Amino acid sequence: MLSLGGAMSFIGGVFVSKIFDILIEKLGSSEIVQFASEKKIQEELQKLKEELQDIRALLDDAEERQIKDQSVKNWLSEIQNVAYDLDDIVDELETETSRRKLMLERRGSSSKIPRLISDPFVFGGMMSKIKDITAKLKDLEPQRNQLPLRMIDCPKSIRMKERPQPTSLEIDTQVFGRDKDKETILELVFKSDDEGNFVIPIVGMGGIGKTTLAQLVYNDPTVQNHFDLKAWVCVSDDFDVTRITKEILQSLTSEPCDENNLNSLQEKLKKMLYEKKFLIVLDDVWNENYHNWTILQSPFLATTPGSKIIVTTRSLDVSSTMGASHAHSLQVLSEDDCLSLFAQHALGARDFAGHPNLKEVGEKIVRKCSGLPLAAKTLGGLLRTNVEYDAWTRILESEIWKLSDHRCGIIPALQLSYYHLPPHLKRCFSYCAIFPKDYEFEEKEVILLWRAEGLLQEARDKQSIEVLGHEYFKDLLSRSLLQRSNKDRSRFVMHDLINDLSQSVAGEICFRIEGDKNISKHARHLSYIRGGECSKLEKLPSEMENLINLCYLDITGADSLKGLENVVETQDAWKAKLHDKVGLEKLELNWSKDFENRKGEMEKEVLDLLQPSKKLKELAIKCYWGSTLAKWVGDSSFSELKSLCLDNCPNCTPLPSIGQLPLLENLRIEGLHKWENWNFCDVDEEARKFPRLRELCIMVAH
Repeated sequence: MLSLGGAMSFIGGVFVSKIFDILIEKLGSSEIVQFASEKKIQEELQKLKEELQDIRALLDDAEERQIKDQSVKNWLSEIQNVAYDLDDIVDELETETSRRKLMLERRGSSSKIPRLISDPFVFGGMMSKIKDITAKLKDLEPQRNQLPLRMIDCPKSIRMKERPQPTSLEIDTQVFGRDKDKETILELVFKSDDEGNFVIPIVGMGGIGKTTLAQLVYNDPTVQNHFDLKAWVCVSDDFDVTRITKEILQSLTSEPCDENNLNSLQEKLKKMLYEKKFLIVLDDVWNENYHNWTILQSPFLATTPGSKIIVTTRSLDVSSTMGASHAHSLQVLSEDDCLSLFAQHALGARDFAGHPNLKEVGEKIVRKCSGLPLAAKTLGGLLRTNVEYDAWTRILESEIWKLSDHRCGIIPALQLSYYHLPPHLKRCFSYCAIFPKDYEFEEKEVILLWRAEGLLQEARDKQSIEVLGHEYFKDLLSRSLLQRSNKDRSRFVMHDLINDLSQSVAGEICFRIEGDKNISKHARHLSYIRGGECSKLEKLPSEMENLINLCYLDITGADSLKGLENVVETQDAWKAKLHDKVGLEKLELNWSKDFENRKGEMEKEVLDLLQPSKKLKELAIKCYWGSTLAKWVGDSSFSELKSLCLDNCPNCTPLPSIGQLPLLENLRIEGLHKWENWNFCDVDEEARKFPRLRELCIMVAH
C-alpha cells in the first residue's frame, strides 16, 4: 500500500533553474565583485559562477526528465541543497555590503563601494565557504555525467504526460450537484448577443468538474436543437492556432483534414460558419496570450447572431484574454452531493442502502475530498472492488491511497496546476506549504513573507516589490491555486488538496511544525506559530541593528501582549535601531494589560529609544504606563504618518501636539483615563490643524 505522501511524491519535482539564474546574476553583480575586491576571492567566485553556468545549461532538460527518471530527480535534489547553501553565502555578502555601505554613509565617506579586504576575519571565513560550495558541486559532477542530460538553448515549458483528452461524449452516468450550474450556463448560451457573452468561460481548479459541466451543456437536447453547427476541441497547454483550427474543422465536418496552411484552414472555417449559428467548446485552455487568441478568432468575427464559444479554464486571466464579460466560477460540491458521487463510484448506487455498515466511514472519507468531484470519483473507484469495512477503515485512518500513474485521475489534475506555473510562481506557490490546512491569510501577509524569503527579487525597489508581489498573488488566485475565504472575502485560503500539492512540491524545503515531527536538515522555511506570547521577553535582540533591510516589525506576540513591560535594560531598545529601518511602514508597540508594579519612567525611556524611521505610516501604542509619551510621537517630522492609535494608556496626562502631522488621516484615542490637556498644535494659530484628518475616534471613561 502507498501512503498519500508517497502517491503524490512524484508530483514534487525539483525546480532549481530559477534559483540558479538568480545566483548567477548576483555573483556577476558589480556590488559583489567590487566588495570582494581581494583577488583570491574574485577568482573563487568566478570559478563558482562558471560551475553554476555549466550546471544551468542542463537544468531545463533535467527538470523535464525527472518525472520519469528518479536518478535525475535525486541529482536535482542534491543540487538544490547546495544552491540554497550558496544562496545563504550570497545573502551574507549582500548583507555585509549593505551594512558597510551604511557605515560609510554615516561617516560621510565619498567611497560608494565598501570593500572586504580590510577585514581578515570576514575574508578568511568567506573564502572557506565559497571553496566548500565549489567542492560540493564538483563532488556531484560524476553523478551528473552519468545522467542522460542534454543542453537546451531555449528552455521549453515543462509538459507532463498528457491525460486522455476528454470528448464531448464523455458524460458520467451520474452527475451530482451541478443542476444550478448547468442552468446558469444554458441561460448564457441562449442569451442574445447584446449582453456581450459570445465567449462563456467556466473557471475553476483542476478536478472540480469544468469539463463535465461543459459536456452536460453541449449534449443538452435544447442545445442540440438551437445551433446549426457544434464543435468540441480539447486545447490543453499547447495553444497551436493551426492545430486548433484544423480540429474545429474536423469536429464540424466529422471528416479528416490534411491541410496545414493556417490561411487556407481559416478560409475554410470562415466559409463553413457563414450564416450558421454555431457552438464551439474549447476545453482546458491555458493560453493567456492575447495575440494568439486574436488569430484564432479571426474566422468567428463575422458570426451569425446567437453563436457562442464555451471555454473551460483554470485561469481568470484566460477569460479576460478572450474578451469575456462574465466568467462562471465553478465551486466545490456540497458534502451530500460529494457523498452521492463517491457512493456511485464505490458502490454503484447513490447511497449506502446496500452497505449501511460503510456509511459512517464513507462519510469521513468523503470529508477528505473537500468537495472536489475528481477526488471523490478517484477514491470511489479505488474502493469499488473492496467493500470490506476493515479495508475502508485502514484507508481512512492511515490516509492510504493505492494509486499509480495509470489508475489515478487526481494526480495528473494536480500536476497540471503546478507544472504549468512559470518558475517564479512555482517558488511562491511551494512556499505556501508553510500554511496549515484551512488557515486563512491576507494578501499582504503572504507578500511580506515572500519578500522576506527573497522570492520577489526581480523587483529593484520597495514600490515595485509590492506591485510584483500583488501580481504574483493575483496570478495564483486566478489559477485557482488560492481562493477567497467564504467567511471573509478579504482573506484567502488554500483548498486542502491544493495544500497537499504545495507540501508535496515543497518537499523538505518547507516545514510545518506540527506534532512531534522532526525538522528536516534540509528545511529552509519553517511555519511560524501564531497565538504565541512574548511574556518571557526581557530584552530585545542586540543583533536587530544588523537587520538593515527590515520592512515590517510587529512586537506583539500575536494575541497576548505581555512583552515590553519586561524589558529591564533600556539600551536594548536603542540597539534595535528602529530609526534606521527606513522601510518600516507599520509599527505596533505593546505592553501588558496588567499595570500592577509597573515602572512608568522606565517605560517612558523605552518608548523614547524605540523611535522609528520618519518614513513610518502607521503607529499604535497600547497598554503603555508612562505619564507622558515620547517627544517623537506626533512630531511633525513624521510627515508620512497616516494612522495613529493610542489605546489603553491610563497614566498619560498630556497628549503631544499631533495636529501638525501633515498626512494624518485616522486618529484613535481610547482608555486614557488621566488625560487632562491636549496641545493640538505648537505652530501658529493660523496654521491649519489636522489638514488631512478623515476619521477621529475618542473614547475615554473616567
